[in-house]
Amino acid sequence: MARFASQEGLGWLAIMRLGLVQAALGSVVVLTTSTLNRVMVVELALAAAIPGALVGLHYAVQLLRPVFGHRSDMGGGRTAWILGGMAVLAIAGTAASATTLLFERSFMLGLSAAIVAYAFIGFGIGACGTSLLALLASRTRPQRRPAAATIVWMMMVAGIVITAIITGSLLDPYSHSRLVAVTAGVGATAFLLTLVAIAGVERRAADLGGERPATLDFRGNLAEIWADPVDRLFTIFVFVSMLAYSTQDLILEPFGGLLFGMTPGETTKLSGVQHAGVLIGMALVGVAGSLFAGSGRPVLKILTVGGCVFSAVALGALAFAAMAAPDWPLKANIALLGFANGAFAVAAIGTMMELAGAGNQKREGIRMGVWGAAQAISFGLGGFAGTLAIDIARALTQSVPVSFAAVFTLEAALFVLSALMALRIGTQGTTKIENRLGGLSAEPAE
Repeated sequence: MARFASQEGLGWLAIMRLGLVQAALGSVVVLTTSTLNRVMVVELALAAAIPGALVGLHYAVQLLRPVFGHRSDMGGGRTAWILGGMAVLAIAGTAASATTLLFERSFMLGLSAAIVAYAFIGFGIGACGTSLLALLASRTRPQRRPAAATIVWMMMVAGIVITAIITGSLLDPYSHSRLVAVTAGVGATAFLLTLVAIAGVERRAADLGGERPATLDFRGNLAEIWADPVDRLFTIFVFVSMLAYSTQDLILEPFGGLLFGMTPGETTKLSGVQHAGVLIGMALVGVAGSLFAGSGRPVLKILTVGGCVFSAVALGALAFAAMAAPDWPLKANIALLGFANGAFAVAAIGTMMELAGAGNQKREGIRMGVWGAAQAISFGLGGFAGTLAIDIARALTQSVPVSFAAVFTLEAALFVLSALMALRIGTQGTTKIENRLGGLSAEPAE
């Protein structure tokens, strides 16, 4: 049986326990960013822009991720930040669901409360998520990082799916008070699961880089990270690639409905096909990363570039599908897109873990924070940018097929640009950069 944890780093059981924390985080988030959005638009008859703006606010607040990461770097352990962030998220998520009761009485009162609640949702996600990834980066051995990233992200997806299934049955017959009760129950369960899962993990696994206190203040650390060519290039890569990744989120189902005549149920199933592909892609990265860990090849870099390229191919195929609809194997195309996206996403997270722990200073937290903030900006912009681009293209071309083809082509171009940037990481030729990225050619396994 695999070790729980050791002085050589996190064992497989410890990694799975941290995956439970990520699953708990996802279970709370899905209620506030999906279910609650629907309730605001359908049951409360609010303009769709209101929940959209609130979700955008929770992403905007996550620009503080570098601050949370820096504070967890400064000492006192990351466990407290993980638990504290989860507690804030659980309370804020419950408060957000309770605003449905306030909206029934007063729009302004409900909106004011929702703004505060969604801001604290962002605080909770930022503090918990950044510290969790920093803990994984600093205490997972290099050859285990691809599999660790896969385990953690697949468990998060599983947490989202399980929560959706269970809460979906508990919410019927629907009432606002029932939504509050279910959200509170999910939040309490998520916190207790986090408390049990995280207990002792940080204490039992050594920091693989040693106890390296950060010597600069926040601004100094941030300036030094941005001045580093590896960190700066990877930050830009995260922003561009995640923008391409998220821009498709809100337009795929309308695409299926408008051009392929699919019903709402059929487009929902199409989304399920995509997520199934994502899980398979994630699993492939974990297996490939483990199998080739001792090969001396930059496994994560190859998988990241490959995921970007295949994502671009799948989106390019969707651009053709827009012009050929309805005579196109759409489900197969969407499955390929999900597969490529899953492989890219986990490989990129694995690379992020590699880079975060590099260097002579203890800066895993602030590095994860910088890249998490870049991802949050992309996710906040992505969905809105996709829908806006469709509207602009339709206004200019007066053609639905051409507008979708244009937007999918633009997304494919962003993934091609991301692949080119990923190829550049580690090839600038300086000794400093080569040392920083040495971990991408994974160390031999035991």
